[in-house]
Amino acid sequence: MSTPTTAPTGLRERKKARTRATIQQAALRLFHDQGYAATTVDQIVQAADVSERTFFRYFPTKADTIFYDQLEPLVAEAFVTQPAGLNAVAALRGAVTQVYSNLTPEQSELERQRQRLIAQVSGVQAVTPQKIQSVITLFTSALARRTGRAPDDPAVLAWVGAMAGVVLVTYVTWSADPTGSRFLDRLGDALDLLEQGLPL
Repeated sequence: MSTPTTAPTGLRERKKARTRATIQQAALRLFHDQGYAATTVDQIVQAADVSERTFFRYFPTKADTIFYDQLEPLVAEAFVTQPAGLNAVAALRGAVTQVYSNLTPEQSELERQRQRLIAQVSGVQAVTPQKIQSVITLFTSALARRTGRAPDDPAVLAWVGAMAGVVLVTYVTWSADPTGSRFLDRLGDALDLLEQGLPL
């Protein structure tokens, strides 16, 4: 999907971002229409109107078209720059809202499809733990920057672990919800519980 909040600087970077988004969007539409296993790289490059060489320049494998997520670094950076007076949960809420509220309905639906594929496709599930670890690393660094604590501070690691669990479960339930609920609404409810200490 195209960058929803900030555009890459420079003509070359903008062109690369558009090409990557075009390939990913074509892949996600094909996966939705005919299934992940039935879709070939050749079909993706034809739908995206790019060469096979261009495809592999941006995505080493077919599965990478699912795992590529340009929203995560945008959320992480927005999290760091939220007002200093906000606690970590409020800062995360503000960062996610800042990024996701700029998605078009089509972009939001493609993101839902992408999350559904991550949860359901067996070949993709095998890589999911590596992806989760990369997200934890990204937000551990972001929280350390925001709070001035060390990345290996137990409080930083505990908070990021709790946050990752909340966001992961929200993605899974949102992507499987047939009612068309909004991700921001579901995550907001989950963050309310996290902020309250997860009362049961």
